[in-house]
Amino acid sequence: MTFHPSGILVPLVTPFTATGDLSGTDLERLAHTVIDDGAAGLVALGTTAEAATLTAQERRDVVRVCAAVCRDRGVPLIVGAGTNDTAGTGRALDDLGADTDAAAALVVVPYYTRPSEAGVVAHFEYLADHSPVPLVLYNVPDRTGQRLGWEAIARLSEHPRIVGLKQAVGAVDPDTARLFTECADGFSVLAGEDTLISPLLAMGAAGAVAATANVCTAELAELFGLWRAGQVEQARELGNRLAGPASALMGPPNPVGIKAVLHAHGRISTPNVRLPLLPVDDGESIVAAVDRLRVRPARRDSEETVRYLSE
Repeated sequence: MTFHPSGILVPLVTPFTATGDLSGTDLERLAHTVIDDGAAGLVALGTTAEAATLTAQERRDVVRVCAAVCRDRGVPLIVGAGTNDTAGTGRALDDLGADTDAAAALVVVPYYTRPSEAGVVAHFEYLADHSPVPLVLYNVPDRTGQRLGWEAIARLSEHPRIVGLKQAVGAVDPDTARLFTECADGFSVLAGEDTLISPLLAMGAAGAVAATANVCTAELAELFGLWRAGQVEQARELGNRLAGPASALMGPPNPVGIKAVLHAHGRISTPNVRLPLLPVDDGESIVAAVDRLRVRPARRDSEETVRYLSE
């Protein structure tokens, strides 16, 4: 059966101890917590996991912990496995298929080498032809320096082993709009820009890979459910209220703000990150922005709304 990623997928942070080591206990607890709060699945070794700073053994340990939780809870696991080297990415995918029961791999557009768009398409098609697991593409030009346009994505969506896309281009732009009509049936377009999750869900996104869902899992799961149920007013209200906390959490380099809030809420033991990232200077303001989200504004009844609009 083909895997179709959907819902709120949480790219977990990698918690560290006071001495800077991987905290598998914190990671396991956080994984269970976000699933309890409505996550549809987990993403291991994404950008939010600081995967670039982890040793090979730590990466294996992160995947092992996340895979065990996903098996226990019956939710899919997606694992980040992409680099700017096609052969190296292929080897990582082979290892992933041999060592885990991952539902898919999250594979980034090749960075630094700046290939042509045709080269990017060839890269993904080669990987999809040889990968033991399906691919979810990751289009994030702010990090890669390489933008993948809608025509290339639509072509790649036709490949039976490419099942989705994390679209994180910083805007609801014309290319993003074209994806919902031009991509193959069953291909999952996933929001990847946290402040724009609600607009993309309104347009028909299958879900989101949301760093802020480490913190706001329940609210994002509710937002997804509201849009799916066609409850437009409630979805719009909640989506608008989520924009402020998302901006605050993603203001510092990811995942610095997210770890600050998780630590303040007692969900991980330390807010530690690894160089070249530095801890956030003003964690209290980020915590306050998130905490305000939990206080729902009073809703006007219908008579008050009519009177307000007529004034």
